[in-house]
Amino acid sequence: MAHLASRRKIWFAISLAVIIPGLICLIFSGLKLGIDFTGGTLWEVQFAKPTTTVAITNAVRGAGVSEVVVQPSGPESDQSYFIRLHEVREGSPEKKQLANALTSQIGPFTELEFSAVSGSVSTQIRNRAIFAVGIASIGILLYIAYAFRNTQNPLLYGSSALVAMLHDVFVVLGIFSILGLLFGVQIDALFVTALLTVIGFSVHDTIVVFDRIRENLARHPGEQFEEIVDYSLAQTIVRSVNTSMTVIFTLLALVLFGGGSTRNFVLALLIGVVSGTYSSIFNASQLLVAWDHGEIQRLFQRVTHPGSWASASTGD
Repeated sequence: MAHLASRRKIWFAISLAVIIPGLICLIFSGLKLGIDFTGGTLWEVQFAKPTTTVAITNAVRGAGVSEVVVQPSGPESDQSYFIRLHEVREGSPEKKQLANALTSQIGPFTELEFSAVSGSVSTQIRNRAIFAVGIASIGILLYIAYAFRNTQNPLLYGSSALVAMLHDVFVVLGIFSILGLLFGVQIDALFVTALLTVIGFSVHDTIVVFDRIRENLARHPGEQFEEIVDYSLAQTIVRSVNTSMTVIFTLLALVLFGGGSTRNFVLALLIGVVSGTYSSIFNASQLLVAWDHGEIQRLFQRVTHPGSWASASTGD
């Protein structure tokens, strides 16, 4: 348990190994947006007899719809499916035509959900989602800086917590970008809710560790900062892992046995909780140590002034 801080480069490398593939996929492929962000129709139906996504897709395209995405919304035995297509109004002739095509080619079905979102509404949802994440990030930075105002560098605590939080956000976004590219997984407004929940969970766990570091700094003023961080982590790591595991088991059960309409929401929470537990222990507190050792300052100098860094190294 001891000497976690001395292995901080390993913990940072593990984080980069998880984040970089997702970032590459985000840059070149982006996220597969659902109708909440692009506009369109989500139609959940349950058929009376067994069918396949291919058969449903062919039936919908036979009714004149070229772009359609069909996915199971529950266990295969339920025969329930999500049908995503362009905006179709409730009670419109187009919807009746689609229903007739499904009934004639596949069989009778029960409508479980039908929701349509216009393009203008989807733009508002997207802008508000970005604004909500931005406001939450700024608020967290200011709050932690205020809560740790009695420390030597309160903004450092706030910045470290913010970096750990962004780590979790990028992990979730990156994995969902990969899932969207490989399996067509789409994100909706519930995904933003999950992302904000992950932010809160991550920061909550980080504050517990930071608070123990602050207490031990006051109790052991003569010890090295790295040793105090190691001691603080040893006191909090069991509590953090035990708390997270109870949440992880619950979310895992919901992912495996829950409804299809909330599966992506729960999956985002599950990924975020695992990442948040890791970042609180192995990233946030290690950033404090790296700053105390001047490693971050030297890295920043190397990036911003590569020539002067090379000259200084030669001079040494």
